[in-house]
Amino acid sequence: MRRRLGFGGTLLATLFACASLTPSLLPRPWLYQGVMGAVTGILGYAAGASLGALGRALIPYRPPERGRRIAWRVMLAGCAVLAVVTLWYSFDWQRDLRALMGMDTRITWFPPVILAVTLVLFGLALLTARLVRLGGRRLNAWLDHYVPTYLGHAVGALVIGLLVAVFANDVLFNGFVARVSDVSSVANQGTHPGVSRPTSAYVSGGPGSLVTWESLGREGRRFTGTAATPARLSAFSGRPAAQPIRVYIGLNGTSSPRAQAALAVRELERTGAFGRPVLAVLGTTGTGWVDPHIADPLEYMYNGRSAMVALQYSYLPSWVSFMVDRDKAAASGRALFEAVRERWSRLPAGSRPRLLLSGESLGSYELEEAFHGLSDLVARADGAVFVGPPNANRIWQQLTNGRRRGSPVWRPVYRSGRTARFAQDPGDLGRPPAPWPHPRVVYLQNSTDPVVWWSPRLLYHRPAWLEGARGPGVNPQMNWFPLVTFWQVLVDMTAALDVPPGHGHRYGANIVDGWAAVAAPPGWSGHETWRLRALINWS
Repeated sequence: MRRRLGFGGTLLATLFACASLTPSLLPRPWLYQGVMGAVTGILGYAAGASLGALGRALIPYRPPERGRRIAWRVMLAGCAVLAVVTLWYSFDWQRDLRALMGMDTRITWFPPVILAVTLVLFGLALLTARLVRLGGRRLNAWLDHYVPTYLGHAVGALVIGLLVAVFANDVLFNGFVARVSDVSSVANQGTHPGVSRPTSAYVSGGPGSLVTWESLGREGRRFTGTAATPARLSAFSGRPAAQPIRVYIGLNGTSSPRAQAALAVRELERTGAFGRPVLAVLGTTGTGWVDPHIADPLEYMYNGRSAMVALQYSYLPSWVSFMVDRDKAAASGRALFEAVRERWSRLPAGSRPRLLLSGESLGSYELEEAFHGLSDLVARADGAVFVGPPNANRIWQQLTNGRRRGSPVWRPVYRSGRTARFAQDPGDLGRPPAPWPHPRVVYLQNSTDPVVWWSPRLLYHRPAWLEGARGPGVNPQMNWFPLVTFWQVLVDMTAALDVPPGHGHRYGANIVDGWAAVAAPPGWSGHETWRLRALINWS
């Protein structure tokens, strides 16, 4: 416990912490930077200490004491200069990144406080690691009295490893998830301000609904309680409008995804959804949220003659759901789509609504998992708009990895864009200038969206989106560092919604163009797309 810092560990800890100060995808607050510096610093110390131990085991030579003192002084001086220089430049790097995104460049940035937070948290992490090591050595010393040394050390290492794993998983992680679950379940019982029980029989929770208003959950109540009114739709179209249909089944409504899906189909039948020109199956995020920028444009485009359906599979935040509820999300997506399509397929071929798909973030993963690949998707649906897809999406991965040689990963071209196209700006949907028959699939993904680009592979592999030409808004000074970039992009997720539309995980009115490309009603024009974009931006 009293042993001084190791040479290799100190050197790599400083290098890693300084690397964490370099630009990432999104601007970050100074406090997050301090935490990130500590995390990456302790990772660097672990790597340096391990390499040092390996070197000492393989190379018996030891420099003289005087040489070691000189090496330490040179290393510490160099590390101090490097830390000061990177802290100094980090302010300009953050301002440059904000300027790229059109954000206010007047920021609060406290280099001394960042350094203090980093050192304190680094010290606590190192203290914890040394306590674990001390416990392991004491256990080994006790075992040496009863079994051969090599066996005692092996058993000791196994026991300590199991204890750490159990504590990290069952105490820390599961305890954290349980606490978040408790808080989220309470929040799920509430209702967003300004949202009230609907009076329309065409939405779940309204008069005659098969599900109660209370069972919808917080996000389900917002989804059904904020459907566009015929008056608002008529004001946009200039024609008499219909009452939109929105069906939602909350997590408390039934006992399983299959039962939820069956209830959703009955609710769709009750509202007459299968008689509308368009029926959209929507994926939800972890809390059950449906982005209004996905739902609202379709209702305006079809002047209320639309129907939508969604299920809630969790009330945890998306990033927690992604870790613990991903299989549940996939099961819900498959159950809902299969149930809706089975009922849809029983209609006469000439009177079926257009069957569409859409989801944002984890919601896109939920629906993608209902299909084996792109060909299966377009064979069984009439189009899809996926927004900010996570890196784990299997179909997204297939299209990205199979992109045309020379097309960047942030704007891939798959099979000349004949079925699926990727866009950040509306103009991207027109490229390449090749035929684009229906059904169409659109992926909206920003070059600076950490949800799209974060992957465990960032720990050890340089990503393709940092090779060659950078995507719009990506700082040209951003680089990849082993272990470091993984944590940088992970922390970027916390600020993914705190940037202007078109950056991070904000897509805004660009979703209108996605729907116009995939499912525009007859007679829809580019001018109407422009008007609807303006309306969505304003709202």
